[in-house]
Amino acid sequence: MTSSAPQTFYLKDYTPFGFDVESVELTFKLAPTATRVLSRIRFIPQENAANSDFFLHGEELELISAAIDGTPVQVEEVDGGLTCAVPSTPFLWEAEVEINPKGNTALEGLYMSNGMYCTQCEAEGFRKITYYPDRPDVMSTFKVRIEGPEKVLLSNGNPTASGEGWAEWHDPWPKPAYLFALVAGDLINHPDHFTTKSGKDVDLNIWVRPGDEGKCAFGMEALKKSMTWDEEVYGREYDLDIFNIVAVDDFNMGAMENKGLNVFNSSCVLASPETSTDANFERIEAIIAHEYFHNWTGNRITCRDWFQLCLKEGLTVYRDAQFTADMRSEPVKRIEDVIALRARQFPEDQGPLSHPPRPEEFQEINNFYTATVYEKGAEVIGMLKRLVGDADYYKALDLYFDRHDGQACTIEDWLKVFEDATGRDMAQFKRWYSQAGTPKLKVSDNFDAGTYTLTFEQSTAPTPGQDIKDPRVIPIAVGLLNDKGDEIQPTRVLEMTQATQSFAFDGLAAKPVPSILREFSAPVILERDTTNAERTFLFAHDTDPFNRWEAGNALAKETRLAMITAGEAPDSAYLDALIKLVRDDTLDPAFRALVLQAPGQSDLAQTLHTRGQVPDPQKIYDASETFTQTLAQALSDSLPRLYAATTVDGPYSPDAEGAGKRALNARILSLLTRLDAGEQAQRQFETADNMTLQYAALACLLKADKGADASASFFDQWQEDRLVMDKWFALQISCAEPEAAARIAKELTTHPLFTLKNPNRFRAVMGALSGHHAGFHQISGAGYTLLADNLIALDALNPQTTARMCAAFQSWPRYDTARQELIKGELQRIATTKGLSRDTNEMVTRILNA
Repeated sequence: MTSSAPQTFYLKDYTPFGFDVESVELTFKLAPTATRVLSRIRFIPQENAANSDFFLHGEELELISAAIDGTPVQVEEVDGGLTCAVPSTPFLWEAEVEINPKGNTALEGLYMSNGMYCTQCEAEGFRKITYYPDRPDVMSTFKVRIEGPEKVLLSNGNPTASGEGWAEWHDPWPKPAYLFALVAGDLINHPDHFTTKSGKDVDLNIWVRPGDEGKCAFGMEALKKSMTWDEEVYGREYDLDIFNIVAVDDFNMGAMENKGLNVFNSSCVLASPETSTDANFERIEAIIAHEYFHNWTGNRITCRDWFQLCLKEGLTVYRDAQFTADMRSEPVKRIEDVIALRARQFPEDQGPLSHPPRPEEFQEINNFYTATVYEKGAEVIGMLKRLVGDADYYKALDLYFDRHDGQACTIEDWLKVFEDATGRDMAQFKRWYSQAGTPKLKVSDNFDAGTYTLTFEQSTAPTPGQDIKDPRVIPIAVGLLNDKGDEIQPTRVLEMTQATQSFAFDGLAAKPVPSILREFSAPVILERDTTNAERTFLFAHDTDPFNRWEAGNALAKETRLAMITAGEAPDSAYLDALIKLVRDDTLDPAFRALVLQAPGQSDLAQTLHTRGQVPDPQKIYDASETFTQTLAQALSDSLPRLYAATTVDGPYSPDAEGAGKRALNARILSLLTRLDAGEQAQRQFETADNMTLQYAALACLLKADKGADASASFFDQWQEDRLVMDKWFALQISCAEPEAAARIAKELTTHPLFTLKNPNRFRAVMGALSGHHAGFHQISGAGYTLLADNLIALDALNPQTTARMCAAFQSWPRYDTARQELIKGELQRIATTKGLSRDTNEMVTRILNA
């Protein structure tokens, strides 16, 4: 039984469940359209419980029988579950239900993916498996028996027994139902083992479909590196005898941290040099680390309710960022994270979908798996670490693990640990969790008699439901340079706690050049009256790698904005500085590649909107193209040498050094293609021995309108590989001219290999369209209509993916009236669709209410 009427849930209304769950025993009798699930659950009523009503969640279940202590019981099926009279003493609840995994296209609960049974229970999928108090604060041990003809039958915990057509598993660690997992199919394992620091032997497996076993080695090495790193940095050992990962083709998210049985979107675990790019390898390494780190920050310690989601996700994102920084390049990782934060989270903060890292209310929790919860949540952890220092940070984490192991916790529990470990009052810092929006930090300076003073003023614009914002604690990392580029004040973290606050630096011989917000020490928008000359100086001399890149990025933005708004030619001083840096072979190639990465066109549109101007997507596109063409011509004498110097010789390796050189090589090739009509790109495409080189060459050829033959060849070569085909679909759109993007996307939706049922394929096409700024926002509105058509069609199958893709429309208020009306019309058409899901209804309503 499911609910269609929107219901709003509030953090303030939290009430504990009135019963403890002592143990859970489940038996699955697998059948594609008629799986039977038998449950035996021991409940213990809590004394003096505030809520003693016995209510079990359940959706899309056919109840066969229900009993208490062996006696059949009459139940009342109510909206979203069932209820019945229960004893006031401990009792055994038994139920049998039937479910239809094959018909489950929403990919929540137990469903089938190309003949394989798999589960996704976060956030509220377990209620589609059996009747249960499906909430994260209800934790219990699980015993599971799986019966079916499949060769491999997996669940959480350790295997306890098996035979022909059955297997039993026991997870000794209490967990909430959202961490339950089951996988059954004809799979092949890539085995390995790991010995923990204390000497415990752990069996490791990556389970895949036949044919994919050659794509597991990198993922396995990433897993073992993650296990070692968590022991060395956080002191956390793995706690079961076995750790399984399963690759699933149809999966709404990247991966899921189910205890001992991680289920992964195939794209986030399968890798080979021939089929995966450097970016794929790095992403796989990070996601495997992320899900493994959840074993402690999410599993052993979970969240009390879904309002606390950032407690587990923000902390674990921060931990996986630390891991990637240690495995690769710390400065490059930091820059990449900030680019992603500004592209995804800042627009969220500044639009109708804005919400605090810990929201106060929601209708559908699936809609709050957002950049604010994940990425901004991680930034909040980073600020905590900067404020208290490394030693006190790890002291607080040790206390967190000791105090709360086996518990479902809140943000208050988390901050109390820091108060007790450091003696600091965290009341004001807590505002980062409760206040939405990105703070603006205005800066002014003064130099007088050897004292340099920086004055900061913080403010946060009103957001939906929050008009008044109190000052937050903001760690501002600052360094000072002299006019020769020497660092005269090493990085110092200023702790801002007031709305306006000044900080003085004494004993200086001359006015310094400030380097403010080093390492992006807080997720704020820095506003300071400065000059391109100062930016150029910092671009050349700043000793902080992030702020050096930031100065170049600011120059890149200002140059393009001047071209857009005033028709100016590209700034010659910036061009000269950029060319000098690109030619500097002493610098990290990955850093130089990031410097050459153009500012996002959506970011430029948002900047124009913030400055009170109406962005024209076509003008933004044209200015970006003109600048890139000018840069290519200015670098024409260096491009062949730079291309040769960044070509990696020898066998492919996804290590940071090789990946960095290939990243710069791809940037150089894109510039060279503008001058040689694709000759070098064609040669690279024909001779490439790995996907990174082949993909980069194809992108260059398509962008130059020289890629028809290469695209056809690529398709013929890889049409049987579903993950490579996702790349091919996306590339056709992302490399198209703006006026062609929607047309090509529409044609691809009729391609035999396109399907609405696979989230990866849907995102490859619709994500590429909505990510093509000028193409999506063509004044004809064709892009808006196409996306709306497909969202309406998908909603009936997969509400979760549909709702998340609705975010493509969230920036509509910043455009001209004609585009606003077109987008509003499509949103209203979606909103009035008969039978629209709760997920999509909430998202569309919030966006329309901007």
